[in-house]
Amino acid sequence: MNFPGRQALKEFLGEIPMTAELYWLFRQRGRPISRFSLRRLESALPALVAQAAPFARQAPTGKRILIFATLHYWIEHAAILGLALAGQGHRVALAFLPYGEWHKPLSRFDLRRQNAYALRVLKQAEPLLRIVSFVETRPNGRTLPIELKNDIDRVTSYDTQYTLQVEDVDQRSEIYRLRSERNTEVANTALTWMQAHRPDVVIVPNGTIQEMGVVYNVARHLKLPTVTYEFGDQRERIWLAQNSEVMRQDTENLWKARRDQPLSEAQFDRLRSLFAARQRGALWENFSRLWQGSPAKGGEQVRAALGLDQRPIVLLATNVLGDSLTLGRRVFSQTMADWIARSVQYFTGCPEAQLVVRVHPGEVLTHGPSMVDVVHQALPELPPNIRLIGPREDVNTYDLVEVADLGLVYTTTVGLEMAMGGIPVIVAGQTHYRGRGFTIDPESWVAYFKQLGQIIPNPEAHRMSRAQVELAWQYAYRFFFEYPRPFPWHLVRLWEDIETNTLTRVLNPEGMALYRQTFDFMVGEPIDWTAIPPAEIENTHA
Repeated sequence: MNFPGRQALKEFLGEIPMTAELYWLFRQRGRPISRFSLRRLESALPALVAQAAPFARQAPTGKRILIFATLHYWIEHAAILGLALAGQGHRVALAFLPYGEWHKPLSRFDLRRQNAYALRVLKQAEPLLRIVSFVETRPNGRTLPIELKNDIDRVTSYDTQYTLQVEDVDQRSEIYRLRSERNTEVANTALTWMQAHRPDVVIVPNGTIQEMGVVYNVARHLKLPTVTYEFGDQRERIWLAQNSEVMRQDTENLWKARRDQPLSEAQFDRLRSLFAARQRGALWENFSRLWQGSPAKGGEQVRAALGLDQRPIVLLATNVLGDSLTLGRRVFSQTMADWIARSVQYFTGCPEAQLVVRVHPGEVLTHGPSMVDVVHQALPELPPNIRLIGPREDVNTYDLVEVADLGLVYTTTVGLEMAMGGIPVIVAGQTHYRGRGFTIDPESWVAYFKQLGQIIPNPEAHRMSRAQVELAWQYAYRFFFEYPRPFPWHLVRLWEDIETNTLTRVLNPEGMALYRQTFDFMVGEPIDWTAIPPAEIENTHA
């Protein structure tokens, strides 16, 4: 990147040894730089180390683990995770890059200042953690293998989509060039370090985007066992994936182990209670997010409000553009927007049905193009049989589900919920519940439009069977209550959680009874769902 004036000077000084570090130490007196602040971790680390150290001394020697993180909140979380693993006897190296933001340029001078600051904070965790700065790790200078370079290019495209909340990527754009530069640099650095040290396991947050996605791909290139993790809406729960990207939400092995195990009445009741809360826009148990901004008013009321008649109603529910759960999920369409555009165009020639496009309410929190714009670009003037519900409109999605005869989805969970109500659902994207036995999963445009043509004239004849509905409920229970594993510290509420779930409490026998299995999975012990009794999982979600 080119930096005029002052930035050019910073770039020059950034290449001179110790200039940035001395400037930070004497002019800034060791204070945090800009948004990159580890103040809470700095304050807490001495106590956290004191809590973990006695357990580490008594624990048998475990695995050699590399944890990588960037951005201040992931670094804080990774440090605490590292201490917990060290307390269980593992030899943990915490590698980091001290970026405060992934989408803004940072001079080498400022990066080194932030690095000096981060090192001062993190070295309080030694010797329990080996602190590795990827700023100070010099790559070997070799050209990246072509397979790995292709992986890095894919991550860069994801970064661009995620940042700009677009699907079409311009490789000449500033953000693409920035992300390509950073991703290539960290790929070389991570490759050099991992080849030299060959950890037993690499643990990376997310694993799909930014430097974290790059480190994941480097580890897989070297065939190192790799674990990725992320957090959903539930407190004290974590999503885990072994040797795959956690945002893919791969439930294949879980479903194989559980598919033939019917739910108990208590499990059905628990799931009913969860979805009743989702429908009325209320919090429930350890879920921390409201799914709807408007409470349900009833299907017939929304039918009247939207002027819908008795013709079949097709509900197309969109995702938020650029969400990690949509990146790389194409099946037969070029993009999600492409699928939406061609779908609404199809219904201009299908006046015997009514199409309702429900734009995801989460768009109110985004800055990228709206699916509203996608619809209007495809059809500047909507015909009478197409209704467009914007993200800010006072309409509860579940009222629309109540009157729908057919569902069209890309990856949104609304598709799973419609299937639970017996509504036939056509899935256009690669979502976690695709191919589980209760959705229609076309592999091509021809198959997609053929399914529409078959169902719309008589949707009642295509209602799901009782067995399929029960399968959808069973899958939903497994996904919401078993796929997330018990874990003491949620990323969003880390410092609140650490006050309750101290390292002492977590590493004591009582805490290990709750979390040992999750920690074992995190260090690469195989996740064997057949060895985890469903009743045990039920009890851990109290």
